Amino acid sequence: MKASDLIVVTGAAGFIGSVLVGYLNQHGFENLLLVDDFSDARKSLNLKSRKYARLIEREHLFEIVDAEKLAIDCFFHLGARTDTTEMDYEVHRRLNLEYSKKVWNLCTSSGIPLVYASSAATYGNGEHGYVDSHEIVEQLEPLNPYGVSKNEFDKWALAQKTSPPFWAGLKFFNVYGPGEYHKGRMASVIFHAFNTIQSGKPVRLFRSHNPAYRDGEQRRDFIYVKDVVNICYWLMEIHPRSGLYNTGTGQARTFNDLVKAIYAALERQPEIEYIDTPIDIRDKYQYFTEADMSKLRAAGYTKPFWSLEEGVKDYVSNYLLHRAYF
Repeated sequence: MKASDLIVVTGAAGFIGSVLVGYLNQHGFENLLLVDDFSDARKSLNLKSRKYARLIEREHLFEIVDAEKLAIDCFFHLGARTDTTEMDYEVHRRLNLEYSKKVWNLCTSSGIPLVYASSAATYGNGEHGYVDSHEIVEQLEPLNPYGVSKNEFDKWALAQKTSPPFWAGLKFFNVYGPGEYHKGRMASVIFHAFNTIQSGKPVRLFRSHNPAYRDGEQRRDFIYVKDVVNICYWLMEIHPRSGLYNTGTGQARTFNDLVKAIYAALERQPEIEYIDTPIDIRDKYQYFTEADMSKLRAAGYTKPFWSLEEGVKDYVSNYLLHRAYF
């Protein structure tokens, strides 16, 4: 990519999108079209001090691109309805599936390379493993409407006879890091645990309702957002083989490990209590996720990932303690 390239970032005021914008700025890219629903004032702080060409409301993107004949050089589609507790599939269908189809068709017709956000939520309970193989996409059974919408788009994309000149669908695992202050219930466990600790209370984790796991020993693949944007940028620079790519570290860690890392970053002794998993999500709760990262590694991505302890320490020490942004 060249510094003069016109780059679109959807979801630009959100968590991962705003960090990507900051990362692009650090690498000299300022000719950016930032797309989002900018009605949430809390998200505007994510773009403070960012450099960009213009802001575009999500619903007006396609008409503006068409009317102004904008020559876009690459497209990062990270915008989505990410609330896994939103059970109205119509919301996810409209924002995650249909909007993404329009992005794909624009990139295809105009020859624009595309990186878009899929999700590890597509894997459901992991009955088919966590391998980013195209062969298993049709068999996956996500546990919530959000995951369904993401998998439906992956299926649709793989079925298309025409495509962007390069495309990558990134199956994000458990991403954490600066820029999630606005996310409320959907913010990472690290964010919520940090605030709990700072209030002087013990951290509460979900009790296991699966006899195969002890309390707090549920395991997830936690990936630092700085690794995520590194991967996004690398894909757009290198253009390896198009397709779906897992975006995790390849190493599952327990929630107990995670919370202990937060306490260690704060130089405090751990205090952990266990509570029942809420009924509304209990039957949809993932006890284990771990990305198979062999495809991305085989494509040539060689950078090491932040360890859980290193990532948590950086997030807590350099951001959460100061309520700082990337």
